[in-house]
Amino acid sequence: MLLKLQKKSSNDFTLNDSLNTLLKAGKILPVLEEFYSIQGEGFNTGRAAYFIRVGGCDVGCRWCDAKETWNANQISPVPIKIIVEHAASNPSRAIVVTGGEPLQYNLDLLCEKLKQNKIIRFLETSGSLPFSGSWDWICLSPKKESPPLPEAFKVANEMKVIIYHTDDFSWAEENKKKVDKNVNLYLQPEWSRRKIIIPEIIRYVKQNPIWKISLQSHKYMHIP
Repeated sequence: MLLKLQKKSSNDFTLNDSLNTLLKAGKILPVLEEFYSIQGEGFNTGRAAYFIRVGGCDVGCRWCDAKETWNANQISPVPIKIIVEHAASNPSRAIVVTGGEPLQYNLDLLCEKLKQNKIIRFLETSGSLPFSGSWDWICLSPKKESPPLPEAFKVANEMKVIIYHTDDFSWAEENKKKVDKNVNLYLQPEWSRRKIIIPEIIRYVKQNPIWKISLQSHKYMHIP
């Protein structure tokens, strides 16, 4: 982790605190980027929200479109206080925490402060690590490389499976058996293969209408 903080407040921590101590306490997070935009995927498509993309990932999908998040050691940590201030500065009163894999970190304090500011909290995760934080909505995106823990299936509000090739349909069905019947189910084409995969997903959903199609609409709209 780079020894650089964007802002330091004596009310939150002291110069004597190590970065590892602050990370474990959930007082800082390695944030690659923050931006106000429109949710482009899944159940909440079209909804305005503030996004933070944290660094570090334990999965490493070969088709990942955010590989710059993988090495958290190259990303400067940001105090939770600053993240909350930024999230509260936009009219959506909503935040999406994504990555990388956000559950590599203690998210309890972040969620506590967001909740105090009446900010709706959305999490996007592979579910491969133990949960922390309190969430209004959890999008579970299971990955073969590092499958979800059993607890992830119990708390998911939606499950979004990325389809890279047709073998991934069986992976989707395997995970569908583990979630509650009320969970929203989505199949999403991997962006680089969308022209090939979208017709396959359309065909599959018509045959298995319990699934819905999710598209990365923000990429079609050319927004973050």
